[in-house]
Amino acid sequence: MTSTRTTVAPPPGPATPGKAAAEVRRLSLLNGVFELRAFIALAVLIIVFGLLSDSFLTVPNLITMTKHVAINGVIALGMLLVILKGGIDLSVGSIIGLSGVVAGELLQGLNLGFVDLIAYPPVWAVIVLCVAVGMLVGLVNGILVTRFKVAPFIATLGMLYVARGIALLISNGSTYPNLGGNPALGNTGFGLLGSGRPLGLPTSIWIMIVLAIAVMLLLSKSPFGRWLYATGGNERAAELSGVPIRRVKTAVYVISGACAAIAGLIIASELTSATPQAGETYELNAIAAVVIGGAALSGGRGTVRGTLVGAFVIGFLADGLVILGVSTFWQILIKGAVIILAVVLDQGQQRFQRRGAAVSAVVASKQPD
Repeated sequence: MTSTRTTVAPPPGPATPGKAAAEVRRLSLLNGVFELRAFIALAVLIIVFGLLSDSFLTVPNLITMTKHVAINGVIALGMLLVILKGGIDLSVGSIIGLSGVVAGELLQGLNLGFVDLIAYPPVWAVIVLCVAVGMLVGLVNGILVTRFKVAPFIATLGMLYVARGIALLISNGSTYPNLGGNPALGNTGFGLLGSGRPLGLPTSIWIMIVLAIAVMLLLSKSPFGRWLYATGGNERAAELSGVPIRRVKTAVYVISGACAAIAGLIIASELTSATPQAGETYELNAIAAVVIGGAALSGGRGTVRGTLVGAFVIGFLADGLVILGVSTFWQILIKGAVIILAVVLDQGQQRFQRRGAAVSAVVASKQPD
């Protein structure tokens, strides 16, 4: 009688510690390339547009493009915090329009009918009140998400319409022109946000720089930053570790609302007019900048540096296409393709990271004690 021996094939994977270690190095290199994708994309854009247009790399044009980038950069910094938490904020575009309308209403004067008086608040008070309005919308978003357990996409989508509707009701659908103010009324100086150039750079760029430093310090030097990354990485584990989940979630929406309001003030100041339709689709640019910059939509991964580079990619791409005379329709198509590519690369990076973690575990298990 002949016995038959059945051989069980070993599970797939590295056969030896040496091959596994080589695989770890390869995956680590690929992950490093993925981490630098935003910088690579920006460098490619600069080289390509620089070769195709003589005016692209001139100092005045670079300053102008950076001024445009600053608006998206300010919004993206707030969006970064929300996405680090694993959420999304679709209401920022409407907050831009609402803050501009509130600024326009205040700068045109408040009719205090009960005392037959029109009050003209100073510009600093207008700015503070408009930022407070943005924070209030963000607070409502945070409450909906934390207290009422509404999905962030739905909560902020609803507030997108609510904030835009409030702006339309306040303005009656009209535009507030001539926001320069009157020296006799003490409400001048609003134009500094959009047209001022302290030390030779537009005010909006300085605002972006200051906010970027503030957010960077918040994430790297404060307990809130550690709580935020922990919440985005594993919310349940963070909660069991004592992280105040609700406060963290609410705070990021409040900060996002404040950043959007600041961007709305910059836009209204630059145009010296405010319209309730301002800021439409800006939320998409902010999300794109954060994702292109390497943040994970699932939360827990992302940096200020990457977000700013992502904002520059979006801004330089848009302005470069305009300089080359590319049709608006093609600009929209190309921007959409870039966003899709960024998400695809993010998913690819996550797969490489998971594969790298698995192979590293194999290498560690085969190390002698």
